[in-house]
Amino acid sequence: MIQLLYQGQYALFLLILVALVISLSFHEFGHAYVAKRFGDDTAEQAGRLTINPLAHIDPMGLLMVVFVGFGYAKPVPTNPRNFTSRWADLMVSAAGPGMNLIVAIVTINVYLIGLRLGWAVLAEPGPKFFFVYLAQINLLLMIFNLIPLGALDGHYILPYFLPRRMAERYRYFNSRYGNMALLGLVLLSIMGVPIFQNILVISRTLLPLIAVV
Repeated sequence: MIQLLYQGQYALFLLILVALVISLSFHEFGHAYVAKRFGDDTAEQAGRLTINPLAHIDPMGLLMVVFVGFGYAKPVPTNPRNFTSRWADLMVSAAGPGMNLIVAIVTINVYLIGLRLGWAVLAEPGPKFFFVYLAQINLLLMIFNLIPLGALDGHYILPYFLPRRMAERYRYFNSRYGNMALLGLVLLSIMGVPIFQNILVISRTLLPLIAVV
């Protein structure tokens, strides 16, 4: 993203940054909201049951987005001992990617409805880019966070779909090597190796499928 500033594309840089901040904030809010619904108010007590970006954005994570293209928000704190269901951990983990999917669906369909209603401003390059990019980045975040490596949401979700012994072995290996494996993939991607190219392809394939109007 930082290249956009070097190229003088300040408006485009700002649009992308705002879209990313919105997407990350809704992702973390999704975790906090579902944790609350399952009996754990740890995130609420920490001020995370909100879509206010100031509660979720990590300064270092945001700087990483700007300078290297990958970043993160502050993880939502939870206390599994407060959960009222054995499925709570699965549902809380899936809530972040699920919220990204909801934001993508709402964004692209509100945009298309506005176009059909004749809101000319939405046909301008700036608004068009923002709405389409906002939907696209939420699909990307959804898919990326479902990768079962490191601290990504997918590593909480996958064990629920594995036999018990396999799930235990997976948790063991991921706790030891998952973060290193994920960091390695990210570094290779930054160096130009198209590690996550398939994620982009999938998100582009999904975008027209969620346009229901």
